[in-house]
Amino acid sequence: MGVSSEFLNPSEAARRLGISAKALRLYEQRGLIAPVRSAAGWRAYGPAEMERASEIAALRALGFSLASVARALKGDLGTLDCALASHQATLEERIRHLIAAADKVRDLRDALARGEPPRPRDLTHLLERASPLDVAFDLPWPWGGERFELRDIGALTYITGPLGSGKTRLARRLAEEMPDAVFLDLERSAENSRAARARLADDPALASRVDRTLAWLIEDGGTESDALDVLLAALESQEPRVLVIDMIEQGLDGLTQEALIALLRRRGPAARPLFLLTRSTAILDLESVGAGESILFCPANHGVPMRVAPYPGAPGHEALASCLASPEVRARTEGIVAVRR
Repeated sequence: MGVSSEFLNPSEAARRLGISAKALRLYEQRGLIAPVRSAAGWRAYGPAEMERASEIAALRALGFSLASVARALKGDLGTLDCALASHQATLEERIRHLIAAADKVRDLRDALARGEPPRPRDLTHLLERASPLDVAFDLPWPWGGERFELRDIGALTYITGPLGSGKTRLARRLAEEMPDAVFLDLERSAENSRAARARLADDPALASRVDRTLAWLIEDGGTESDALDVLLAALESQEPRVLVIDMIEQGLDGLTQEALIALLRRRGPAARPLFLLTRSTAILDLESVGAGESILFCPANHGVPMRVAPYPGAPGHEALASCLASPEVRARTEGIVAVRR
């Protein structure tokens, strides 16, 4: 069949929907949408397909897993209610934080009206919560002490680079320099998983959040594992203020990685800052990097780490893309690296 001007190719359709072409392919792989085919076999999206894709994108933006999207599109009211309840809880939590911040400002103004000026630390505390996070320090070895500054830190910062580039040392230093930050290392074994579960037993609220998130990930194609248990216990904790995670993909299969990064993106650009060390294309998909996300690249020659834009032609983009690999390749090279050590 021929394709009229009413039909769009995948890249055009994705651009109009405000999603990545990879997301559109994923919708098709999960059976959520079926684009028409031209006589040459090319995918095309007409008005009906675009309407369907728009519905899917809207449900995903509300926090629906792909499995929940499928049920919702079939008219499952229970799924819609559960997902909307979760979204409502997220919005109400944001409202509670805003009300608490407004109450603190009101208290400071009342005190000021009584002639009691606020203490500097009270004002600093308010600014820390309201302004973007910045950090600056002298780079450790293997660098030569160059000054490194990172401004306007968003919700997701990816740290990557080739083997031996110093990215782990950079991540550790970031965790040391930022206020109330924690570095989560690679110890995500069965023993660490048991420790995480013991912690959950002492914190029912945290356990509830972890169980809900785990169910979402499994529904979206993920697989429970010791590594995932440790990650979720850290990710769902309300403290620390900043979390730096070493090689977040370790111990997770490809589908779990995809489900996890989709979940982390759901939090929005105003969420708690996360720094994710990674060399996996499932975690750092250059086509999907969006608002509130940035990439720190550590060059092989120990040049100063730099921010790299996720589009071809940007300075450093070619080197960045060359150090990323699929989850299958990462799983193989992980074993090789272990032997070399």
